[in-house]
Amino acid sequence: MQYTEIMVRYGELSTKGKNRRSFIDRLGTNTRNALASFKNLEIKAHRDRMHIRLNGEDYHQVSQRVQKIFGIQNFSPAIKVARDVEQVKQTAISVFNEVFYDGMTFKINTRRSDHNFEYDTNQLNDILGGTILENFPGIKVKMKQPDIILRVEVRLDGIYLSYEQIPGAGGLPVGTAGKGLLMLSGGIDSPVAGYLALKRGVDLEMVHFYSPPYTSEQALNKAKELTTKLAPYAGKIKFIQVPFTEIQETVKSDVPASYLMTIQRRFMLRLCEKIAENRNALAIFNGESLGQVASQTMESMAAINDVTSLPVLRPVVSMDKNDIIKVAEKIDTFELSIKPYEDCCTIFAPSAPKTKPRIDRAREYESKLDVVGLIDRALAGIKITEIGSDDHYLNAQEDSFAELL
Repeated sequence: MQYTEIMVRYGELSTKGKNRRSFIDRLGTNTRNALASFKNLEIKAHRDRMHIRLNGEDYHQVSQRVQKIFGIQNFSPAIKVARDVEQVKQTAISVFNEVFYDGMTFKINTRRSDHNFEYDTNQLNDILGGTILENFPGIKVKMKQPDIILRVEVRLDGIYLSYEQIPGAGGLPVGTAGKGLLMLSGGIDSPVAGYLALKRGVDLEMVHFYSPPYTSEQALNKAKELTTKLAPYAGKIKFIQVPFTEIQETVKSDVPASYLMTIQRRFMLRLCEKIAENRNALAIFNGESLGQVASQTMESMAAINDVTSLPVLRPVVSMDKNDIIKVAEKIDTFELSIKPYEDCCTIFAPSAPKTKPRIDRAREYESKLDVVGLIDRALAGIKITEIGSDDHYLNAQEDSFAELL
């Protein structure tokens, strides 16, 4: 079937009242960003729905991208024909030639945005219904829950036919809930946390801490590659790499082993807070799940949160590991996350980390460190990359190398 456009229906946007227009505008911008590599598309975001005119682009490739854009409830591939009933009838026959089977039930559902068209909706329903019944013996009309609904929309520029409804990603358009920073490691949990935050409309930027020479270039590229997996949901994502070597070496040298993880995480939050101030972010997100590891007890979270007044949001905090893995597999980050490149959260990991660290002890250990100097030098070394879904950072050789580790 040679489709000519995709008709997009909105999800939660219908509840936004006076803010509806701004949500739709944002969704239109996100859709253009996500589909930017398809040069011939024409995208129009109207109040009731969005129209993506294909202009010769491959429908299947475009639809794969559309399925990942938050704010879309569902969409339908459509065929445009001239405002001529005979052409509409022939196109309807072509559609049913592809999908018909004996005993099938159907319904015609016509809408008119042009009320000056020569036939009203009931007349078009009768004409097309009769055409299908004449050409497909054994087919039956059924008003409630038929096997197929042929939707016909009469507009000023033509008549559009569709019959499929493909589920979209749901949620809210990215950027409608403010900006946040995601502490992105190379593990399973943080990309899932990022996906869930994006689904609620958060404009996320990734903050990744790396510690050369203890962490490799492959580990850094793995984090960037994980960002490419999330990029289709947002269009493009800023990736902020923060040098962390000096901080980790200092903490390992001057802090008791049991508090290494706590102090390192406190430095990470301090750095995120500074970056948030510079980039107008309102919250910090991470992939912590309660009780999963030593640094994710409530006592540990309280001790780490002590250094910032920004909200620290944890989308996967109450999820079981198996549930997190299911989402990771759904968004295609799981296989990449389990590649064995070390990240800065696993190097220098103490054998017996404190599971109930005390805030006063953490402050005492930090009082002996040049906290301000360490933070300032790390901030001076950050690099920012804009990452899209078509970018690649790990090649096949690196993948093969990872399998040998």
